[in-house]
Amino acid sequence: METQTQTAEQPQFSTLGLHERLIRGLEDLKYEQPTPVQAQTIPAVLEGTDLMVGAETGSGKTAAFILPILHRLHTNPAPKSGTRALVLVPTRELARQVEKQCEKLARFTYIKSGMIIGGDSFKFQASIFRKNPEIIIATPGRLMEHLEKGTPDFKDLEVLVLDEADRMLDMGFGADVLTIAGRCPEARQTLLFSATMKQKGMQDMTEQVLQNPQTIILNTARDPHENIRQQIILADDLQHKDKLLDWLLNNETYEKAVVFTNTRVQANRLNGLVRYNKHRAAALHGEMTQDERNKVMQNFREGRINVLIATDVAARGLDVKGIDLVINLDMARNGDDYVHRIGRTGRAGEQGLAVTFISPPEWNLMVGIERYLKVKFERRAIEGLKGHYKGPKKVKASGKAAGRKKKPGGKKRQEELGKQRHRDKKNIGKRRTPAVKPQASGGENKTADGNAPVRRKKPAAKLVDAGFEPMKRKKKD
Repeated sequence: METQTQTAEQPQFSTLGLHERLIRGLEDLKYEQPTPVQAQTIPAVLEGTDLMVGAETGSGKTAAFILPILHRLHTNPAPKSGTRALVLVPTRELARQVEKQCEKLARFTYIKSGMIIGGDSFKFQASIFRKNPEIIIATPGRLMEHLEKGTPDFKDLEVLVLDEADRMLDMGFGADVLTIAGRCPEARQTLLFSATMKQKGMQDMTEQVLQNPQTIILNTARDPHENIRQQIILADDLQHKDKLLDWLLNNETYEKAVVFTNTRVQANRLNGLVRYNKHRAAALHGEMTQDERNKVMQNFREGRINVLIATDVAARGLDVKGIDLVINLDMARNGDDYVHRIGRTGRAGEQGLAVTFISPPEWNLMVGIERYLKVKFERRAIEGLKGHYKGPKKVKASGKAAGRKKKPGGKKRQEELGKQRHRDKKNIGKRRTPAVKPQASGGENKTADGNAPVRRKKPAAKLVDAGFEPMKRKKKD
């Protein structure tokens, strides 16, 4: 498996072999120089090979596969064909992000794109398929529903892109992705992009979907994020976290902020609290309709709101300019989710701040993520809001480590215990004879047949004094 490394001097877009109409669109968008992932990926995609690409969030992965696909479709027109390129993404927000990027880069070409995601009507999406756009951007769940109805036809498909493939596996879309890939022609080019190249489950997918892939790894989730300052603040409980959040939103310098929670209920509660404290905020989670989600994102992009309270639905695909503060009210459930959360800031060379509140139940999770990412979070305390929780108590050492003096006679006691264990070991399996006290008359301790004599207990004196006679056995006739 071949792995390329970053070159010291990055080329210009004009040297990558892209069509002049695409170069014109890049100049119009003020894209002067390709990012490292774009510089290495675009020539490889133009060669037609299958690729596995790993790069951190905000590195320009979307343009890295959209630009060479647009070049291929524009230089080899096929007006009577169906869909020629399919891009699968895990979330609706990422789908909208990819479609917008595609429209911007293809503005001087005839290439059209369509989006198939949950929340839109089936009739409207069926009309999109009838128009035969060259590029379809879709989420696996909704596309599978259309495949079951026989709406799309991928017989002319040339390129299949799996963007954030590890996230699709985490969300349970692995089987759907394999089914969709099975409906595509075998003679196609397949590109797999991800910010975290997990090994669990990923190997099976690559073996079934990719053919002799080339691997380009620029960085992984465990590489340090130099543009993001990562801090933790210890909190006693949820009420303490609410006070810390309000202080940060009032005192930190930021243009836009994203606050992450682990549940939809928490996001709704926090949205009401933050708005009550006079902040321009809105919530974003999976229970909202597509129109509601679109409206929230539009208001956030245009600056009508500057605080977005979201679940992990916004951890990927959210590329909004001006996000320079990320707050984790709840610690992410794993290291990869944490990486994608903080990746909303510090993008494209900008500086960002990520602050996470850690309550007592979250300490072990935080330490595990530190170990996984091989980082040490900066500890921070806010004057006037310091809590009682200072981290787990250190367990006291025992014996020599604690500096205690040895008990007198300890060595002799250990020797006696050792001898006793030795005797017990020698007697394993041997039958022990119960000891019998000698008779008062001085006779033998055994009867004539060799057995120990049977001793009968005398009736208690108190019972005899009370007039109770001991029970006598009846003689047999």
